[in-house]
Amino acid sequence: MADDLDELLDEVELRFCRGGSTAAGAGREGDERTGKSPGKEVKISSPSVETFQEEDDLNDLINDIFYDEPSVSDHSMSSPGAVTNCVGQRAKGTKCSPVYLGGSSAPLGLGTNTSYRTCDQLRCTSCDFRVVMLDDYEWNKSCDYLFFRNNIPDINKLKTKALRKRGVRAYACQCSWRSIQNLTDLKEEQQLRWVCGKH
Repeated sequence: MADDLDELLDEVELRFCRGGSTAAGAGREGDERTGKSPGKEVKISSPSVETFQEEDDLNDLINDIFYDEPSVSDHSMSSPGAVTNCVGQRAKGTKCSPVYLGGSSAPLGLGTNTSYRTCDQLRCTSCDFRVVMLDDYEWNKSCDYLFFRNNIPDINKLKTKALRKRGVRAYACQCSWRSIQNLTDLKEEQQLRWVCGKH
């Protein structure tokens, strides 16, 4: 039993030791214990630099998918004052719970039960578009599905059917739209397929 354990330890040492001299010495000791001829050399292969680089690249891609940072184009779509920056630092990949919608006077950011902030990372699960927000605007009653389908995310085209109204925030994706003035839990708007896309 002790000999089997020694052989197993020697094998583990041979496979996982990085230093060539240590591995060769361990191999000779193992050969003496087992009675095998000590003339054979054991070649240990270590992972190449390319393997580690490929793994790092793969990890970077996975992180990009799960922790998608808002791109410059997302902020450039909005007009000045349409989207304001969030205050404070938070953990990457955190979702609002609950998700709030609100008028232009409501602060934007990560919404919680104690922090009543309207989510500025909304995404539609139906059309898979990011929700556009216009502060101090409401949608004209003549707006229809085709208007949003053809004009999202172009803010200038969207404003052709938006009316100025202080305190209101106009929300829209390609398939749904709302004008909201008061702080509202997204659960109350059950027909909307919007979710927090992580902050």
